[in-house]
Amino acid sequence: MQTPADGVSTPKSKSASRSSAPYQNSRYPLGCLTSARRRLSYRLLSKRRVPPSTPFQETLDQQKGALLLQKQWTLYSVTPMHNFSYNKLKEYSKHLSATIAAEKQKGVAVDPGADFNLKASFSCLPGLRGKEKDPTAVLVQIAGKSQTQHSKSGTEERIVWTGWFCGTYAEEDILEVIPQTFTCLPLFLINGSETFTTIVGTWFQQAFDCCFGKLVIRSHDLRWLAAMCAGYEVHGHVPTTELVFSVPVEPHMDISFAIHPEDFKTLWNNIQKSKDEVTVEEVEHLFQCLYSHFFRHFKIHLSATQLVKVTVAVVSAHCDGKVKFFSKDHLVRVLGFFTEIAINNIQY
Repeated sequence: MQTPADGVSTPKSKSASRSSAPYQNSRYPLGCLTSARRRLSYRLLSKRRVPPSTPFQETLDQQKGALLLQKQWTLYSVTPMHNFSYNKLKEYSKHLSATIAAEKQKGVAVDPGADFNLKASFSCLPGLRGKEKDPTAVLVQIAGKSQTQHSKSGTEERIVWTGWFCGTYAEEDILEVIPQTFTCLPLFLINGSETFTTIVGTWFQQAFDCCFGKLVIRSHDLRWLAAMCAGYEVHGHVPTTELVFSVPVEPHMDISFAIHPEDFKTLWNNIQKSKDEVTVEEVEHLFQCLYSHFFRHFKIHLSATQLVKVTVAVVSAHCDGKVKFFSKDHLVRVLGFFTEIAINNIQY
């Protein structure tokens, strides 16, 4: 088994043909999405559409929804899955469980805290849709039993790994050119050990001939994220808006710029011209205002640094692809933003 530097490990039997293109899907017709993705990329350089708010509580099971908040997730992009069927989720659960058991028999240390009966389960998350044509999100969980003194049976079951696939607010010109034998769920979020991530990723690659790539969030996209989320209405506790900049010096140094969320929102509302879209000029104006304010106080040019982390009212995101969601009210909208980045990350 071989492990590419930027993705989930790949079986030797398939990696040879993909060594020069780690994201390439061998059954997917090359170039069929090229024109659609070029149009999308060109449009995103100048403006982004602000998706409508989809109430979390009306569209997603509360118990499953709670699993998605206040956890740190690592983002991956995924090529379309060949012959994936929503009607076979129970079958997939059995097959993945058997694969995990086989890996454990080989001596792979899957999880020291879950000593036996590791089981995988697949289920749907129909509430994570921004619009009707969005593909249904899929939740994958691995649960294990461990010894405990607090249970009558002496054991308790706990979730040891969670991952979910989604394609929220996927562009229709992308979905329309995908053959019917493929399912497009381009964004994959995981919370758990690298060992389980490797096992699950390898199983999906073998079962559906898809490929995974670690999603890196560019500084450019972090600026867009900060601007787009600035105007979202959030109920309850709102964390301080924080922008973290990496200074290109040795030894390494970061600068944290904390802003009161209401001040940040007011500044953005004075800049944004339309509630339906955000333009690149507005994003640049927002950050020029922030840079000027910071320079007046500290005589430091933040424009010479690299934005590496953004924390706003609804989400925290780091350039290394790690995110945490705070708000149930705007989860679907934020997922749409990361879905867009995932699609652009895939090399067909």
